[in-house]
Amino acid sequence: MKIRIGDKVKFLNEVGEGVVSRMKDAKSVYVEMNDGFEIPFLLSQLVPVHTELILNKDAENIEIEEEAYLSDCLYFVIEPDHELIDLVNEYRIYLFNASSYNILFTYSIKDEEHYQSIKQGEVGAYQKVLLKQVKINYFNEYYFHKLDALFYKNTFYKTQSPVSEVMHITKKILHQSASIEHIEFKHPVFAFILKDDFLKVEKVDGGIDNEALIEHQKFIKEFKNQSKISKAAKKAAQVQEKEVDLHIEELVENPGHLSSIEMLHIQLETVEKEIDGALLNNLKKIIFIHGVGNGRLKQEIIQILQEHPNLTYQDGSYKEYGYGATQVNFK
Repeated sequence: MKIRIGDKVKFLNEVGEGVVSRMKDAKSVYVEMNDGFEIPFLLSQLVPVHTELILNKDAENIEIEEEAYLSDCLYFVIEPDHELIDLVNEYRIYLFNASSYNILFTYSIKDEEHYQSIKQGEVGAYQKVLLKQVKINYFNEYYFHKLDALFYKNTFYKTQSPVSEVMHITKKILHQSASIEHIEFKHPVFAFILKDDFLKVEKVDGGIDNEALIEHQKFIKEFKNQSKISKAAKKAAQVQEKEVDLHIEELVENPGHLSSIEMLHIQLETVEKEIDGALLNNLKKIIFIHGVGNGRLKQEIIQILQEHPNLTYQDGSYKEYGYGATQVNFK
């Protein structure tokens, strides 16, 4: 049976097992033991006991020359559909994992001020996965390409720091760059190294001591409480739509000491403030979530809305809110 990188193996002549980490030569490989050490073994001395599943059905296994295994690497690869750059019509973008680690990845592009995720998933050791096939103008529209990656193995392994790289790639840069030939690709490719030092053991573990953890929990609690208050107290943000929950526990802390009249006053005051803020900031729509109850709150809200000539109102979406919401539309 053929043994490949990532296979779990046992030894014919001694007790123990490990994972094939890389090739040594045509007749032997390195096996990574449970303690993280790599030991060379002849292929004839090994018996495969488990083969890792391919993590991504769309990924392709990489056939790498033997000496390449000595230098693991992770690449962002762009393959044109023609050898002559002036005749290129499309590009295929790959994540090329020439390492013995499995990878969790996300590929994103920058669209104005934000990044948009294009593809995410897993790719196994010594596999490549197609991220996107694009037209030539793709690199004229999107200049910044971001690749985030986490590294792991399904056994004991040396920790590796995550990768988060942003690459500035344009059609002009590709035209000025030198392409390289590789056995895994039909045409010469542009390859960007994301990570190339897997032999170094990196300390990526961290923690919070007990005292710091308590302070951290206090901060989270205070932050959550402030966010509840801000839903009613902040003016409407400059967005097109907004959802406002009028349940009293969303508007104030510890509402148990309030009378029903006081609660209703706070809720209606919130409605008036939100309407004023919406008119000031040119909102298009607000959904007031008031629940069903005895119907008093809804009727009071409608009376307020009837005093404003620059809006219309209707029941909120039954599918989303049942009978417990009123939608306000601003002209």
